[in-house]
Amino acid sequence: MDTYGLIGFPLTHSFSTKYFAEKFIRENIDAEYLNFEIEDILEIRHVLLFNQHLKGLNVTIPYKEKVIPFLNNISDEAKAIGAVNVIKVDRKHNDMYYYNLTGYNTDYIGFKESIYPLVNFQRQKKALILGTGGASKAVNQVLKDLNIETLFVSRTPRDGVITYKELTEEILNEHLIIVNASPIGTFPKSDTCPDIPYTLLTPNHLLFDLVYNPAETLFLKKGKEKGATVKNGAEMLHLQAEAAWRIWNT
Repeated sequence: MDTYGLIGFPLTHSFSTKYFAEKFIRENIDAEYLNFEIEDILEIRHVLLFNQHLKGLNVTIPYKEKVIPFLNNISDEAKAIGAVNVIKVDRKHNDMYYYNLTGYNTDYIGFKESIYPLVNFQRQKKALILGTGGASKAVNQVLKDLNIETLFVSRTPRDGVITYKELTEEILNEHLIIVNASPIGTFPKSDTCPDIPYTLLTPNHLLFDLVYNPAETLFLKKGKEKGATVKNGAEMLHLQAEAAWRIWNT
């Protein structure tokens, strides 16, 4: 039986586990999908050593960048983004200690295909990206490739990044796309949301939340109340999961 899995910490609620378990049943695939909750990226070695039938891994917070030094190869899009969320594991027969790891980024594929139909390219030419983690890098690359100017927002100020307190009416009026690429608002902390001035949102805004649980985050709810177009990360996750499956099995 082939094994696939997810590495991250914590892994209290995993979309991938349920998705692939259902896929394996539906398509009569002899495989299993396991959660590997590791507190340190060094533990990836144990995951690989003690799961000899492992063919692929998904990577989530906080290891999308930290895993890169452990890889033998990295795809062009993952290298450009600087983050990996899918690893293909190639093993040498009869050698339990040999494995070749190739990193990919399917966040890019999922986000691009999910947001593209919603964008008004004549009006929505600038975007705010909330959060600076691994997923935000894929979001940034997609938006840049769509000729949309981006600005990162974080709680911690640094070069090229503004803080939530620096968000002004002028900035909100210019940046009509707002993407929450942070975990803020994820269940069970679904009563929280990014600290942006929601009173300044309009029907011209598009709010995209990479969070999928709950289906309507407080971030999206507040945007909807102002007439903004809103979308969660569920479709993005489905798209990137299927992209991962193609990578693992080609």
